[in-house]
Amino acid sequence: MKDINSMGVMNKKQNGKYFGKIKGHLLIALMAVALIVSPLMQVNAADGYIAKWKEYQAASGKPEDYAWTWNEVVDAMDAVLDYGKELYAAGDTQAAYKSVSDAYYGYYETTGFERIAMGYISGSRKTEMELQFSACKSVAKKNGTLEEFTAQVDLLEEMLRADANQLDGVSDDSGSADGSGNSDSGNSGSGSTTAQRSAAMATFIACFGIILREGLEAILIVGAIIAYLHKGAGDDEERRKKTLRPVYIGSVLGIVLSFGLAWLLAAIKLANTASQEMIEGITALLAVCVLYYVSNWMFSKSETDAWVSYIKDKAETSSAKGSFFALGFTAFLAVFREGAEVVLFFQPLMSDENIHAVWIGLIVGFVVLAFVYLAIHYLSLRIPTKPFFLATSILMYIMSISFLGAGIKELIEADLITMTSPAWVAWIPTNDFLDVLGIYPCVQTIVPQLILLAITIVLVVIQAKKNREIHAAAEERRAKERVEKEAAEKKAADEALRKVVREVVMQVLVEQGLAKAQPVKEQDDKEQSDK
Repeated sequence: MKDINSMGVMNKKQNGKYFGKIKGHLLIALMAVALIVSPLMQVNAADGYIAKWKEYQAASGKPEDYAWTWNEVVDAMDAVLDYGKELYAAGDTQAAYKSVSDAYYGYYETTGFERIAMGYISGSRKTEMELQFSACKSVAKKNGTLEEFTAQVDLLEEMLRADANQLDGVSDDSGSADGSGNSDSGNSGSGSTTAQRSAAMATFIACFGIILREGLEAILIVGAIIAYLHKGAGDDEERRKKTLRPVYIGSVLGIVLSFGLAWLLAAIKLANTASQEMIEGITALLAVCVLYYVSNWMFSKSETDAWVSYIKDKAETSSAKGSFFALGFTAFLAVFREGAEVVLFFQPLMSDENIHAVWIGLIVGFVVLAFVYLAIHYLSLRIPTKPFFLATSILMYIMSISFLGAGIKELIEADLITMTSPAWVAWIPTNDFLDVLGIYPCVQTIVPQLILLAITIVLVVIQAKKNREIHAAAEERRAKERVEKEAAEKKAADEALRKVVREVVMQVLVEQGLAKAQPVKEQDDKEQSDK
């Protein structure tokens, strides 16, 4: 009996050890799974939230074809931002800063929220939202008070909810009981059909607005350069082809490399990240340098005499080739900057359930841009040379100032520059007109733009004086040429009159037999020898 009991005890001990090992292995396996899944889900004890939209969708348990509303996207963003406020209250400002960045890069950009709002609501709304995200991060970066951070984040959440309600086609006071604006009624019956139509229309308007807005900047620059060179070449077909070739090549390269950059950023997981914003910002600032050089060059040739002299004296020299290369490089940067941004904008939308609305918006946008280009090209041929050259150079100056503001804003979004918006700039509104000009209510963009504007005014005054001097010298030269021409014509007329008088006198003398007729050529030779 003792043996049986002892065997039972031994079995229990062995079973206990066996199950203990199983529990240990199971615990290790669970820990391994947690370690593998946690980076994918972007969730850990420090964060307490899901940092990316795709992982949020996967964790929701909803089917892949579930029609998410924009209010549901905002619900997810609110969870991230609210946790950021908790972190800030706990004194972890860096983690709170990261939560705002995750809400922006992990949700606002990757869901297509930014693109849809930009096209359907307004382009300036996108800028307003980006600046509000930056304002939240700026408070965290400067270790502002909890009240300041909470106020900025609360304002951001209100703005996001208002946009979501507008995109979902619901009023601000409608939605679910929790006030999120989310409602299941929109996913059933006639409400579902209405919501789908509204979403399709919003997608079409957004895609059309994006391609028109971003493409218009490139079209204005490239179209103005082509018209400038076309008009400057006059009737010289060979010169026209030679000067336009770098612009066409630059434009095509800009389109090709736009797709290449977008593919590269997506391949190395840098799309919709701070790295993308940094690349866009650097490209914009590089474009400022080239645009400014080209605008100065164009303005220096806005005087017709200066352009004619330039073409006549330097058309075959390296300096002329360099200037035309700069025009081609300007076209490349304009197309590349806008093209890469458009491609990256449309990447999330290509997986949208309203893909047909995306393509229709793209096609209609391209057709409108084609008509804009043709209008610029043919209308420019009817404008006198000097006003057109002057208007083109002014356009380039304006675009360089615009690109300067836009480039610095991209660097602010990339967290390379901290935004500040004191009272003396905070009054500047955000609207589509100022957004196109790259004017934003923050010191980091306004001050460099004012400096560039001051430099531009000084250079324009100096160059205008030089152009007046060139025009005065050309007028003096033309006056001298007119005097010389008139003198030569008078001399030729006098000689012709004397010749006629001599012929008449000779004819009279011959008729009276007082002289012998001489051939006209002999008379001319005699007159020349007498002279």
